[in-house]
Amino acid sequence: MKRLGILFAGIISALSFSCSDETDLALTPIPQNTVEFTNAFSNLNFTSPLDLQNPNDGTDRLFVAEKGGLIKVFQNEESVSETSTFLNLSGQIATENELGLLGFAFHPDYSANGFLFVYYTPNTSEAVVSRFKVSEGDVNQVDSTSETILLRIPQPYTNHNGGQLAFGTDGYLYIASGDGGGSGDPDGNAQNLGNLLGKILRIDVDNEDAGLEYAIPADNPFVDTEDARAEIFAYGLRNPWRFSIDLQDNTIWTGDVGQDQKEEINLIEKGGNYGWNLLEGTSCYKEADCAVDGTILPLYEYGHQNNDKSVTGGYVYRGNNVPELNGYYVYGDFISGRIWALDKSGNNQLITESGLSISSFGIDADKELYLCSFDGKIYKFTLAD
Repeated sequence: MKRLGILFAGIISALSFSCSDETDLALTPIPQNTVEFTNAFSNLNFTSPLDLQNPNDGTDRLFVAEKGGLIKVFQNEESVSETSTFLNLSGQIATENELGLLGFAFHPDYSANGFLFVYYTPNTSEAVVSRFKVSEGDVNQVDSTSETILLRIPQPYTNHNGGQLAFGTDGYLYIASGDGGGSGDPDGNAQNLGNLLGKILRIDVDNEDAGLEYAIPADNPFVDTEDARAEIFAYGLRNPWRFSIDLQDNTIWTGDVGQDQKEEINLIEKGGNYGWNLLEGTSCYKEADCAVDGTILPLYEYGHQNNDKSVTGGYVYRGNNVPELNGYYVYGDFISGRIWALDKSGNNQLITESGLSISSFGIDADKELYLCSFDGKIYKFTLAD
């Protein structure tokens, strides 16, 4: 791995934030030992949970996606002891390596239209984004015959699939796709505007263009770029494993898993190029000197010391139970289990060393923060006693 020069890094840092900007963006440091997490639902267990969502429909339910193809639903109560199967894709899904049911999102008007959007891998060579509809006779079950495949994304390998879905304040559906896998993006997908890999995509699911099951937002950045896919919102990502949209200020935060040395947190901008596979974080990936003009460097990066090797993106905390976290982006590492809080100035604080395999984060209707772990549990952030 070849590194950019110290002078270059210093110039970029100066251009990214002035001193006054950093002061304006910095949050009050979190006192040590303030935040802890507890088993939120001690009577429940899940198998490889990968996503947690709430429908924001007034029912105070939570939904958890399992890698093997199930979405389970249950009441958001500490004593809850039963779940129901909301959606079962286990018979039509490939799950080897990093494949599976990777993400889902409820339509902003779910309480009226009952639409659910799911990202999964039906086989080893593609990922799909599908729309489903809740059953008219059972609010805790999807109509299994209602699937409409909106988008097919070819997958050359069985890793780096992305999979997060989220709706923005603009009403559009945002989709994270990995670079297609392999080591070092061997096909150059992330920098190629002609395919959907290594990107954040944005589509309009409430309208349809000719020949599509969705519409292209007119202000997508590459609508008028020859040979570019018009669905692309941002590019140059390796494996954006969990992004979220802070609806309070409409910022998009993405954790991007690194190759050999760097894990990234990026703030996604329309049309932005995040550098992979020219860059890994702020370092040149392939060459001693690399073309970095027009790329956006991470807000924050960390190395692979302390067994930190695979970032799991989180959420900006907007709940009430842990006011010290308000405005901080909370994220973790799947391998080490360490959890941090990051502000927009780039100040990063270690919250805890959980020891968990952190696969995802999620929020409930009250914007309280949870994490999914491969020990089968869902944990909730609280104030320490």
